[in-house]
Amino acid sequence: MTDKPTGGRRRTPYVFEVVRTEAVSPHMVRVHFGGPGADAFIAGIDEQKALSTEKYVKLLFASPELGLEHPYDMELLRETLAPQDMPSRRTYTIRSIDESERTMAIDFVVHGDEGLAGPWAANAQPGDLVTLNGPGGMYAPAPDVDEHLFFGDESAIPAIAAAVESLGHDAKGLAIIEVASAEHEVAFEAPDGVTVRWLHRDGAHYGDALVTAVAALDAPTSVVDVFAHGEREAMKRLRPLINTEWGVHRSRLSLSAYWAYGRAEDTFQAEKQTPLGQIFDPEPAQS
Repeated sequence: MTDKPTGGRRRTPYVFEVVRTEAVSPHMVRVHFGGPGADAFIAGIDEQKALSTEKYVKLLFASPELGLEHPYDMELLRETLAPQDMPSRRTYTIRSIDESERTMAIDFVVHGDEGLAGPWAANAQPGDLVTLNGPGGMYAPAPDVDEHLFFGDESAIPAIAAAVESLGHDAKGLAIIEVASAEHEVAFEAPDGVTVRWLHRDGAHYGDALVTAVAALDAPTSVVDVFAHGEREAMKRLRPLINTEWGVHRSRLSLSAYWAYGRAEDTFQAEKQTPLGQIFDPEPAQS
């Protein structure tokens, strides 16, 4: 999920326009994006990504004082801007795409003035513009399993909700989602056979309630598909349980960190290339 500044495939920037916003909880705002950029973006999604329920994009936010014009071409801007003036990237999962309206919805967690993207979303008005790159992501619930398991925190709600809503009416499964408190829960549709269980931190450390709840589950005895995404240290703690103790093969497991406690996204993304940022142990070298 890390953009490469040079040497890799050039990423096409898209300019989206805010169509409307809505509050889906006291601390989450859903922004609906449209405009000509949305048409090009949706048309450019290939068949494989169209089937994915976890499509993410990288939104680019620039300081208004710089007067930059959309779209932000990161490669060109690197030639003229100081590093500290470059637009900041924030990665978000697409909640839904409405092909008939040619719009895309993204959910933003908002904690007052904290952060960059949250305050922007809370104050977004119709007509506001944003440049983004994407989409990435390839996960979709496997059709040939007995049960679907979803584990995550607030950051994973859009991806979990989209995946659960894509399941067939006869699907079986469990979603365990940790949020700060009851008012952070976000309603979404689930088949009758899929239980959605909400956990409340109530001041405890991020991930503790989630890890404890997952560890208390019985190991699956049937074929399962597991989606686990959220805070990095929590995902590191879940990896040996799911992958080693439960024996869920990586082909049936989508597990990664969306964020890391105490890290801005730029630092978090850079750390992905270091041992600190790795969720899985490195593959042994071939002799």
